[in-house]
Amino acid sequence: MNQPEVVMIGLGYIGLPTAALIASKNIRVLGVDINPIVVDTINRGKIHIVEPQLDIAVENAVKAGFLKAATAPVEASTYLIVVPTPFKGRNEPDISFVQAATKSIIPILKKGDLYIIESTSPIGTTEKMRDFIFSERPELEGFLDIAYCPERVLPGNVMYELVYNDRVIGGIDDKSTEKAIAFYSRFVQSKLHATNARTAEMCKLVENSSRDVQIAFANELSLICDKANINVWELIALANKHPRVNILQPGSGVGGHCIAVDPYFLVSTYPLESKIINTAREINNFKSFWCAEKIQSTKLKFELKHGRKASIALMGLAFKPNIDDLRESPAKYIVQKVLQDDNNGEYFIVEPNITEHKVFKLTNYEEAARSADIIVFLVNHKEFKEIEIVEDKEVLDFCGVIKN
Repeated sequence: MNQPEVVMIGLGYIGLPTAALIASKNIRVLGVDINPIVVDTINRGKIHIVEPQLDIAVENAVKAGFLKAATAPVEASTYLIVVPTPFKGRNEPDISFVQAATKSIIPILKKGDLYIIESTSPIGTTEKMRDFIFSERPELEGFLDIAYCPERVLPGNVMYELVYNDRVIGGIDDKSTEKAIAFYSRFVQSKLHATNARTAEMCKLVENSSRDVQIAFANELSLICDKANINVWELIALANKHPRVNILQPGSGVGGHCIAVDPYFLVSTYPLESKIINTAREINNFKSFWCAEKIQSTKLKFELKHGRKASIALMGLAFKPNIDDLRESPAKYIVQKVLQDDNNGEYFIVEPNITEHKVFKLTNYEEAARSADIIVFLVNHKEFKEIEIVEDKEVLDFCGVIKN
Protein backbone atom coordinates (compact mmCIF):
# COMPACT_ATOMS: atom_id res chain seq x y z
CA MET A 1 0.00 0.00 0.00
CA ASN A 2 1.25 3.48 -0.85
CA GLN A 3 1.39 6.16 1.83
CA PRO A 4 -2.12 6.59 3.26
CA GLU A 5 -4.01 9.82 3.16
CA VAL A 6 -5.99 8.90 6.30
CA VAL A 7 -4.92 7.16 9.50
CA MET A 8 -7.82 5.79 11.55
CA ILE A 9 -6.85 4.96 15.15
CA GLY A 10 -9.33 2.46 16.56
CA LEU A 11 -10.97 -0.29 14.48
CA GLY A 12 -14.01 -1.09 16.58
CA TYR A 13 -17.73 -0.74 15.92
CA ILE A 14 -17.32 2.81 14.54
CA GLY A 15 -13.71 2.99 13.41
CA LEU A 16 -13.75 0.01 11.05
CA PRO A 17 -17.01 0.92 9.25
CA THR A 18 -15.79 4.51 8.87
CA ALA A 19 -12.43 3.36 7.55
CA ALA A 20 -14.12 1.02 5.05
CA LEU A 21 -16.46 3.78 3.90
CA ILE A 22 -13.63 6.27 3.35
CA ALA A 23 -11.61 3.61 1.52
CA SER A 24 -14.61 2.91 -0.75
CA LYS A 25 -14.10 6.43 -2.14
CA ASN A 26 -10.61 5.43 -3.35
CA ILE A 27 -8.97 7.23 -0.42
CA ARG A 28 -6.05 5.28 1.05
CA VAL A 29 -6.71 4.48 4.71
CA LEU A 30 -4.48 2.86 7.31
CA GLY A 31 -6.49 1.52 10.22
CA VAL A 32 -4.59 1.22 13.50
CA ASP A 33 -5.51 -1.11 16.34
CA ILE A 34 -3.49 -2.40 19.29
CA ASN A 35 -4.95 -5.91 18.85
CA PRO A 36 -2.82 -7.86 16.32
CA ILE A 37 -5.63 -10.38 15.78
CA VAL A 38 -7.93 -7.55 14.65
CA VAL A 39 -5.19 -6.22 12.35
CA ASP A 40 -4.57 -9.65 10.80
CA THR A 41 -8.30 -10.29 10.34
CA ILE A 42 -8.83 -7.02 8.48
CA ASN A 43 -5.75 -7.49 6.30
CA ARG A 44 -7.28 -10.80 5.16
CA GLY A 45 -10.37 -8.87 4.10
CA LYS A 46 -12.42 -10.24 6.99
CA ILE A 47 -14.16 -8.57 9.96
CA HIS A 48 -14.15 -9.21 13.71
CA ILE A 49 -17.55 -7.66 14.49
CA VAL A 50 -21.10 -8.18 13.25
CA GLU A 51 -22.53 -5.34 11.19
CA PRO A 52 -24.63 -5.70 8.01
CA GLN A 53 -22.76 -4.88 4.77
CA LEU A 54 -19.49 -4.26 6.64
CA ASP A 55 -17.96 -7.55 5.51
CA ILE A 56 -18.51 -6.65 1.85
CA ALA A 57 -17.14 -3.12 2.30
CA VAL A 58 -13.98 -4.31 4.07
CA GLU A 59 -13.34 -7.14 1.62
CA ASN A 60 -13.69 -4.81 -1.37
CA ALA A 61 -11.55 -2.05 0.17
CA VAL A 62 -8.74 -4.45 1.12
CA LYS A 63 -8.77 -6.15 -2.29
CA ALA A 64 -8.65 -2.78 -4.05
CA GLY A 65 -5.66 -1.77 -1.95
CA PHE A 66 -7.29 1.24 -0.30
CA LEU A 67 -7.60 -0.24 3.21
CA LYS A 68 -4.86 -1.75 5.30
CA ALA A 69 -4.50 -2.35 9.05
CA ALA A 70 -1.47 -2.04 11.32
CA THR A 71 -0.58 -1.81 15.00
CA ALA A 72 1.18 1.55 14.66
CA PRO A 73 0.40 4.75 12.74
CA VAL A 74 2.41 6.16 9.86
CA GLU A 75 2.60 9.60 8.33
CA ALA A 76 -0.61 10.81 6.65
CA SER A 77 -2.46 14.10 6.14
CA THR A 78 -5.61 13.32 8.15
CA TYR A 79 -5.82 11.51 11.49
CA LEU A 80 -9.06 10.28 13.05
CA ILE A 81 -9.20 9.24 16.72
CA VAL A 82 -11.96 6.66 17.23
CA VAL A 83 -11.01 4.88 20.47
CA PRO A 84 -13.07 4.02 23.58
CA THR A 85 -13.63 6.46 26.43
CA PRO A 86 -14.27 4.22 29.46
CA PHE A 87 -14.98 5.16 33.08
CA LYS A 88 -12.77 5.48 36.10
CA GLY A 89 -13.79 5.90 39.74
CA ARG A 90 -17.47 6.76 40.18
CA ASN A 91 -18.60 6.99 36.54
CA GLU A 92 -15.96 9.58 35.68
CA PRO A 93 -14.97 9.60 31.99
CA ASP A 94 -11.45 8.46 31.21
CA ILE A 95 -9.85 10.12 28.17
CA SER A 96 -6.53 8.30 28.55
CA PHE A 97 -7.17 6.22 25.40
CA VAL A 98 -7.75 9.41 23.40
CA GLN A 99 -4.56 10.87 24.84
CA ALA A 100 -2.58 7.68 24.13
CA ALA A 101 -3.82 7.62 20.54
CA THR A 102 -2.92 11.29 20.17
CA LYS A 103 0.52 10.73 21.67
CA SER A 104 1.21 7.97 19.13
CA ILE A 105 0.89 10.40 16.21
CA ILE A 106 2.52 13.51 17.70
CA PRO A 107 6.01 12.64 16.34
CA ILE A 108 4.67 12.29 12.77
CA LEU A 109 2.34 15.30 12.66
CA LYS A 110 3.32 18.04 10.24
CA LYS A 111 2.10 21.48 9.23
CA GLY A 112 -1.17 21.40 7.28
CA ASP A 113 -2.41 18.12 8.79
CA LEU A 114 -5.99 17.58 9.97
CA TYR A 115 -6.61 15.95 13.38
CA ILE A 116 -10.17 14.87 14.27
CA ILE A 117 -11.58 13.24 17.39
CA GLU A 118 -14.72 11.13 16.91
CA SER A 119 -14.61 9.37 20.30
CA THR A 120 -17.37 10.41 22.69
CA SER A 121 -15.62 12.84 25.01
CA PRO A 122 -16.20 15.18 27.95
CA ILE A 123 -16.63 18.82 27.07
CA GLY A 124 -13.22 20.43 26.55
CA THR A 125 -11.40 17.25 25.44
CA THR A 126 -10.56 18.59 21.97
CA GLU A 127 -9.01 21.70 23.52
CA LYS A 128 -7.04 19.54 25.96
CA MET A 129 -5.65 17.47 23.09
CA ARG A 130 -4.81 20.70 21.22
CA ASP A 131 -2.83 21.91 24.22
CA PHE A 132 -1.20 18.48 24.61
CA ILE A 133 -0.09 18.42 20.97
CA PHE A 134 1.28 21.96 21.01
CA SER A 135 3.10 21.38 24.31
CA GLU A 136 5.02 18.57 22.58
CA ARG A 137 5.23 20.23 19.14
CA PRO A 138 5.03 24.02 19.68
CA GLU A 139 6.16 24.69 16.12
CA LEU A 140 2.83 23.29 14.87
CA GLU A 141 0.70 25.89 16.67
CA GLY A 142 -1.34 27.78 14.12
CA PHE A 143 -0.49 25.25 11.39
CA LEU A 144 -2.54 22.22 12.49
CA ASP A 145 -6.30 21.91 11.96
CA ILE A 146 -8.09 20.29 14.92
CA ALA A 147 -11.76 19.36 15.12
CA TYR A 148 -14.36 17.19 16.83
CA CYS A 149 -17.04 15.25 14.92
CA PRO A 150 -19.10 12.71 16.90
CA GLU A 151 -20.65 9.69 15.22
CA ARG A 152 -24.42 9.28 15.48
CA VAL A 153 -25.16 5.87 14.00
CA LEU A 154 -27.43 2.97 14.95
CA PRO A 155 -25.75 -0.43 15.34
CA GLY A 156 -27.20 -2.73 12.70
CA ASN A 157 -27.52 0.14 10.21
CA VAL A 158 -24.09 1.75 10.50
CA MET A 159 -22.99 1.55 6.87
CA TYR A 160 -26.10 3.42 5.71
CA GLU A 161 -26.19 5.99 8.50
CA LEU A 162 -22.51 6.92 8.16
CA VAL A 163 -23.41 8.19 4.69
CA TYR A 164 -26.88 9.62 5.15
CA ASN A 165 -27.02 11.01 8.70
CA ASP A 166 -26.29 14.70 9.28
CA ARG A 167 -23.02 15.38 11.09
CA VAL A 168 -22.06 18.10 13.56
CA ILE A 169 -18.47 19.30 13.10
CA GLY A 170 -16.72 21.67 15.46
CA GLY A 171 -13.18 22.93 15.10
CA ILE A 172 -10.93 24.83 17.50
CA ASP A 173 -11.22 27.70 15.02
CA ASP A 174 -13.13 28.49 11.82
CA LYS A 175 -10.31 27.28 9.60
CA SER A 176 -10.26 23.88 11.32
CA THR A 177 -14.03 23.56 11.04
CA GLU A 178 -13.96 24.35 7.32
CA LYS A 179 -11.19 21.85 6.64
CA ALA A 180 -12.96 19.09 8.60
CA ILE A 181 -16.21 19.77 6.72
CA ALA A 182 -14.34 19.54 3.42
CA PHE A 183 -12.96 16.15 4.51
CA TYR A 184 -16.33 14.67 5.57
CA SER A 185 -18.04 15.99 2.45
CA ARG A 186 -16.02 13.45 0.47
CA PHE A 187 -18.02 10.53 1.88
CA VAL A 188 -21.05 11.92 3.77
CA GLN A 189 -24.05 12.70 1.58
CA SER A 190 -26.16 14.49 4.19
CA LYS A 191 -25.81 17.92 5.77
CA LEU A 192 -22.65 18.91 7.66
CA HIS A 193 -23.38 21.44 10.40
CA ALA A 194 -20.57 23.78 11.46
CA THR A 195 -20.05 24.76 15.10
CA ASN A 196 -17.19 24.93 17.61
CA ALA A 197 -15.51 21.95 19.29
CA ARG A 198 -17.16 22.39 22.71
CA THR A 199 -20.65 22.58 21.24
CA ALA A 200 -20.01 19.50 19.07
CA GLU A 201 -18.82 17.57 22.15
CA MET A 202 -21.89 18.68 24.10
CA CYS A 203 -24.20 17.83 21.20
CA LYS A 204 -23.17 14.17 21.27
CA LEU A 205 -23.75 13.92 25.01
CA VAL A 206 -27.10 15.70 24.81
CA GLU A 207 -28.39 13.47 22.01
CA ASN A 208 -27.82 10.30 23.98
CA SER A 209 -28.91 11.79 27.30
CA SER A 210 -32.19 12.83 25.67
CA ARG A 211 -32.78 9.25 24.49
CA ASP A 212 -31.93 7.93 27.94
CA VAL A 213 -34.48 10.23 29.60
CA GLN A 214 -37.19 9.21 27.14
CA ILE A 215 -36.46 5.50 27.64
CA ALA A 216 -36.50 6.02 31.41
CA PHE A 217 -40.05 7.38 31.14
CA ALA A 218 -41.12 4.26 29.23
CA ASN A 219 -39.35 1.99 31.73
CA GLU A 220 -40.94 3.81 34.65
CA LEU A 221 -44.34 3.32 33.03
CA SER A 222 -43.64 -0.41 32.76
CA LEU A 223 -42.97 -0.59 36.51
CA ILE A 224 -46.19 1.28 37.29
CA CYS A 225 -48.21 -0.85 34.86
CA ASP A 226 -46.89 -4.05 36.41
CA LYS A 227 -48.25 -2.99 39.80
CA ALA A 228 -51.50 -1.68 38.32
CA ASN A 229 -52.06 -4.88 36.29
CA ILE A 230 -52.11 -2.95 32.99
CA ASN A 231 -50.54 -4.09 29.70
CA VAL A 232 -47.85 -1.46 29.16
CA TRP A 233 -47.55 -2.17 25.42
CA GLU A 234 -51.26 -1.57 24.87
CA LEU A 235 -51.14 1.53 27.07
CA ILE A 236 -48.26 3.09 25.14
CA ALA A 237 -49.83 2.25 21.79
CA LEU A 238 -53.05 3.99 22.85
CA ALA A 239 -51.28 7.01 24.38
CA ASN A 240 -49.28 7.43 21.18
CA LYS A 241 -52.52 7.94 19.26
CA HIS A 242 -52.39 11.47 20.68
CA PRO A 243 -50.94 13.72 17.96
CA ARG A 244 -48.28 15.20 20.25
CA VAL A 245 -47.32 12.12 22.29
CA ASN A 246 -44.55 9.72 21.23
CA ILE A 247 -43.61 7.43 24.11
CA LEU A 248 -40.77 5.00 23.40
CA GLN A 249 -40.89 1.27 24.14
CA PRO A 250 -39.71 -0.07 27.51
CA GLY A 251 -37.08 -2.76 27.79
CA SER A 252 -34.92 -4.59 30.28
CA GLY A 253 -32.75 -1.51 30.80
CA VAL A 254 -30.42 0.52 28.61
CA GLY A 255 -27.10 -0.68 27.26
CA GLY A 256 -24.44 -0.04 24.68
CA HIS A 257 -21.48 2.29 24.76
CA CYS A 258 -23.57 5.38 24.04
CA ILE A 259 -26.94 5.86 25.70
CA ALA A 260 -25.98 3.95 28.85
CA VAL A 261 -22.67 5.79 29.14
CA ASP A 262 -22.76 9.30 27.69
CA PRO A 263 -25.13 10.84 30.28
CA TYR A 264 -22.49 10.22 32.95
CA PHE A 265 -20.13 12.53 31.05
CA LEU A 266 -22.53 15.35 31.89
CA VAL A 267 -23.48 14.13 35.37
CA SER A 268 -19.85 13.78 36.48
CA THR A 269 -18.97 17.32 35.37
CA TYR A 270 -22.24 19.10 36.22
CA PRO A 271 -23.78 17.05 39.09
CA LEU A 272 -25.97 19.84 40.50
CA GLU A 273 -27.38 20.86 37.13
CA SER A 274 -28.12 17.41 35.67
CA LYS A 275 -30.77 16.06 38.03
CA ILE A 276 -33.20 14.71 35.40
CA ILE A 277 -30.36 13.12 33.46
CA ASN A 278 -29.00 11.45 36.60
CA THR A 279 -32.44 10.21 37.67
CA ALA A 280 -33.01 8.71 34.22
CA ARG A 281 -29.76 6.75 34.59
CA GLU A 282 -30.94 5.48 37.98
CA ILE A 283 -34.33 4.39 36.60
CA ASN A 284 -32.83 2.56 33.64
CA ASN A 285 -30.26 0.82 35.82
CA PHE A 286 -32.98 -0.12 38.31
CA LYS A 287 -35.11 -1.64 35.53
CA SER A 288 -32.45 -4.32 34.98
CA PHE A 289 -32.36 -5.10 38.69
CA TRP A 290 -36.18 -5.23 38.74
CA CYS A 291 -36.23 -7.68 35.82
CA ALA A 292 -33.83 -10.00 37.63
CA GLU A 293 -36.00 -9.85 40.76
CA LYS A 294 -39.11 -10.54 38.67
CA ILE A 295 -37.49 -13.67 37.25
CA GLN A 296 -36.64 -14.88 40.75
CA SER A 297 -40.14 -14.31 42.10
CA THR A 298 -41.72 -16.03 39.07
CA LYS A 299 -39.38 -18.98 39.55
CA LEU A 300 -40.37 -19.30 43.23
CA LYS A 301 -44.09 -19.15 42.39
CA PHE A 302 -43.58 -21.94 39.85
CA GLU A 303 -41.79 -24.09 42.44
CA LEU A 304 -44.56 -23.59 45.00
CA LYS A 305 -47.23 -24.45 42.43
CA HIS A 306 -45.56 -27.46 40.79
CA GLY A 307 -43.38 -28.81 43.59
CA ARG A 308 -40.22 -28.66 41.47
CA LYS A 309 -37.73 -26.13 40.20
CA ALA A 310 -38.46 -24.43 36.90
CA SER A 311 -36.13 -24.57 33.93
CA ILE A 312 -35.70 -21.09 32.51
CA ALA A 313 -34.80 -19.77 29.03
CA LEU A 314 -33.02 -16.41 29.16
CA MET A 315 -33.47 -15.02 25.67
CA GLY A 316 -30.85 -12.52 24.56
CA LEU A 317 -27.53 -11.08 25.75
CA ALA A 318 -26.91 -8.16 23.35
CA PHE A 319 -27.69 -4.61 24.39
CA LYS A 320 -30.24 -4.14 21.59
CA PRO A 321 -32.02 -6.26 18.95
CA ASN A 322 -30.27 -8.01 16.08
CA ILE A 323 -26.63 -7.20 16.87
CA ASP A 324 -23.76 -9.02 18.56
CA ASP A 325 -22.64 -6.10 20.77
CA LEU A 326 -22.80 -6.98 24.50
CA ARG A 327 -21.23 -3.76 25.84
CA GLU A 328 -23.07 -2.42 28.91
CA SER A 329 -25.87 -4.87 28.12
CA PRO A 330 -28.73 -4.94 30.65
CA ALA A 331 -29.65 -8.43 29.43
CA LYS A 332 -26.16 -9.70 30.24
CA TYR A 333 -26.38 -8.11 33.70
CA ILE A 334 -29.75 -9.78 34.33
CA VAL A 335 -28.44 -13.19 33.29
CA GLN A 336 -25.40 -12.79 35.53
CA LYS A 337 -27.53 -11.75 38.52
CA VAL A 338 -30.02 -14.59 38.06
CA LEU A 339 -27.24 -17.18 37.82
CA GLN A 340 -25.42 -15.74 40.85
CA ASP A 341 -28.56 -16.10 42.94
CA ASP A 342 -29.18 -19.67 41.76
CA ASN A 343 -26.17 -21.46 40.32
CA ASN A 344 -27.80 -24.89 40.61
CA GLY A 345 -30.87 -24.15 38.49
CA GLU A 346 -31.42 -25.26 34.91
CA TYR A 347 -30.99 -22.33 32.56
CA PHE A 348 -30.87 -22.08 28.79
CA ILE A 349 -28.97 -18.95 27.72
CA VAL A 350 -29.63 -17.68 24.22
CA GLU A 351 -27.91 -15.13 21.97
CA PRO A 352 -28.47 -15.89 18.27
CA ASN A 353 -25.95 -13.27 17.08
CA ILE A 354 -22.87 -14.89 18.61
CA THR A 355 -21.58 -18.46 18.37
CA GLU A 356 -19.94 -18.71 21.78
CA HIS A 357 -19.37 -16.81 25.02
CA LYS A 358 -16.45 -17.15 27.41
CA VAL A 359 -18.73 -17.33 30.48
CA PHE A 360 -22.12 -18.62 29.35
CA LYS A 361 -22.95 -21.86 27.56
CA LEU A 362 -25.26 -20.86 24.71
CA THR A 363 -28.34 -22.74 23.53
CA ASN A 364 -30.25 -22.53 20.25
CA TYR A 365 -33.29 -20.28 20.69
CA GLU A 366 -35.81 -22.87 19.43
CA GLU A 367 -34.39 -25.58 21.68
CA ALA A 368 -34.40 -23.23 24.69
CA ALA A 369 -38.02 -22.20 24.15
CA ARG A 370 -39.03 -25.85 23.71
CA SER A 371 -37.17 -27.10 26.80
CA ALA A 372 -37.86 -24.36 29.38
CA ASP A 373 -40.79 -23.99 31.74
CA ILE A 374 -40.36 -20.21 31.88
CA ILE A 375 -39.35 -18.17 28.83
CA VAL A 376 -37.84 -14.76 29.57
CA PHE A 377 -37.45 -12.33 26.67
CA LEU A 378 -34.64 -9.91 27.46
CA VAL A 379 -33.86 -8.65 23.94
CA ASN A 380 -36.30 -8.26 21.05
CA HIS A 381 -34.30 -10.23 18.47
CA LYS A 382 -36.10 -10.98 15.20
CA GLU A 383 -35.60 -14.74 15.68
CA PHE A 384 -37.69 -14.69 18.85
CA LYS A 385 -40.77 -13.51 16.98
CA GLU A 386 -40.78 -16.83 15.10
CA ILE A 387 -41.13 -18.89 18.28
CA GLU A 388 -44.43 -20.69 18.78
CA ILE A 389 -45.09 -20.61 22.50
CA VAL A 390 -46.99 -23.56 23.94
CA GLU A 391 -49.83 -22.64 26.31
CA ASP A 392 -48.32 -24.32 29.36
CA LYS A 393 -45.19 -22.12 29.15
CA GLU A 394 -44.91 -19.13 31.43
CA VAL A 395 -43.57 -16.04 29.64
CA LEU A 396 -41.90 -12.90 30.95
CA ASP A 397 -41.67 -10.41 28.11
CA PHE A 398 -39.52 -7.42 29.14
CA CYS A 399 -38.91 -6.10 25.63
CA GLY A 400 -42.13 -6.42 23.61
CA VAL A 401 -41.57 -9.63 21.66
CA ILE A 402 -45.21 -10.61 22.13
CA LYS A 403 -46.92 -7.30 23.02
CA ASN A 404 -50.29 -8.84 23.88
